[in-house]
Amino acid sequence: MKKNISNVDRILRVLIAGAIAVLYFTGVISGTFAIILGILAIVFLLTALINFCPLYALFKFSTLKESK
Repeated sequence: MKKNISNVDRILRVLIAGAIAVLYFTGVISGTFAIILGILAIVFLLTALINFCPLYALFKFSTLKESK
């Protein structure tokens, strides 16, 4: 897997996942909406950890600056 996520993208993904977790644990979101956002948060965390987003690869997109 070729990396396709920049550091800024990784930080944003972790922050968004953290915000979703805070909303869930404080009871702001619940039910089906919380489950959907929880799955999205897990995906964001996993893709941030491995520096690869399958959706980006599918559309041949990258936020990572190519080095020469």
